[in-house]
Amino acid sequence: MADHPFFEVAADAQEKMREGFTIHQQFTCRGCGARKTMVEPNLFFHRGTCECGAETDLLASGCNYVAMISARASRLH
Repeated sequence: MADHPFFEVAADAQEKMREGFTIHQQFTCRGCGARKTMVEPNLFFHRGTCECGAETDLLASGCNYVAMISARASRLH
């Protein structure tokens, strides 16, 4: 999954949250290239850290997200 401009991704994710999705921000580590997923749901961070010790500036490098919806919530739509 590719990273895209931070503010575009955050705006899209906010719309998904209003629709009932749970969002987890994702990014590619600038140090080791690993794909990372933030643990905290429905929050967007400007920086991400990796087990390799690198810190990635997500405003500069971009990010993405994974959207999940519960079976119960999906029946409400």
